[in-house]
Amino acid sequence: MTGCRVFKEIILNLVIWNSILSAEKIDEEVLLEYGNPKYLESQKYMYSWTGPNALARSALLERQERLQYNCEEFLRRNNVESGTLTSESFRNILVDEQHELLYCYVPKVACTNWKRVLMVATGKWPGNDPLEIPADQAHSPGVFLRLSNYTLSEIEQKLLAYDKLIVVRHPFERLLSAYRNKLEAKNEKSSRYFQTRFGKKIIKKYRVNATQESLKNGDDVTFREFVEFIINDSENGTKNEHWRPIYELCHPCIVNYNLVSKYETLVEDATEVLERMNVVSVNFPSKPSSSEPTSKKLDRYYSTLSYKQLRKLEDLYKLDLKLFDYSLEDVLGFSLA
Repeated sequence: MTGCRVFKEIILNLVIWNSILSAEKIDEEVLLEYGNPKYLESQKYMYSWTGPNALARSALLERQERLQYNCEEFLRRNNVESGTLTSESFRNILVDEQHELLYCYVPKVACTNWKRVLMVATGKWPGNDPLEIPADQAHSPGVFLRLSNYTLSEIEQKLLAYDKLIVVRHPFERLLSAYRNKLEAKNEKSSRYFQTRFGKKIIKKYRVNATQESLKNGDDVTFREFVEFIINDSENGTKNEHWRPIYELCHPCIVNYNLVSKYETLVEDATEVLERMNVVSVNFPSKPSSSEPTSKKLDRYYSTLSYKQLRKLEDLYKLDLKLFDYSLEDVLGFSLA
């Protein structure tokens, strides 16, 4: 049985790399055909590099090329091999067969709204307003098929033929968003789970002279305590997907993502992605203007951390920072030389 599993893993690795090489070949052929009107007429919808989404189109293409370059550079400099992946490695990639789209969802990077939009686009919700869909329903098991649900040959075919979407965010901003939503928030269903599951453990281990109330509720974890938990390898703190590095969730140096969206330009990118999907019945929800965004709170929280903690966080998220062109200066105003 073990030999069979290893054989399947080897086959999957070969399949993935073959799909990447094939995709690159197809991209070259497509570029050669862009100037041919017959090619455009053969597509399921007309696509233009001009118009209101021109900047988003250009940004998506630039990010795709930049990600491929960063991956090649990292793998070359560090002599890193592709590693062994199984079908379960792709469990965070949702499959929309109707629109031939693979979407790797990343918690705390607008994944709730993207799931809502896909529910509307695929007819899993009767209305046209994504915000009508309860968040817990969007995250319900079974709503979407995952790439890990398919056979190896089906995974190969979809990696080659489908559009592949990933939405990224500065890892330090994403981490703070996870803390504020899951550990700092009071009297919310999702936060109560995290405060019980993680908060009590964090307070017990990292707080001197903790009160019985704090040990009982786990609802007053400080950001500094949370970070200490995250960077402590013995706690396996990064295993939870809400703060696990994007590199480990979505394998961006294995999956050839051609749609790389950023949280900073979320709505503009989503508009372009939906146009490519030929979805006109739904708009991606705008960011709420009623509350102060996490990006405005970064200094307040990260100023409480020690230099050692910042260095360990930088090391933990170094691949996300490198691959998606983020820097510590974006958050701290200076680099940790």
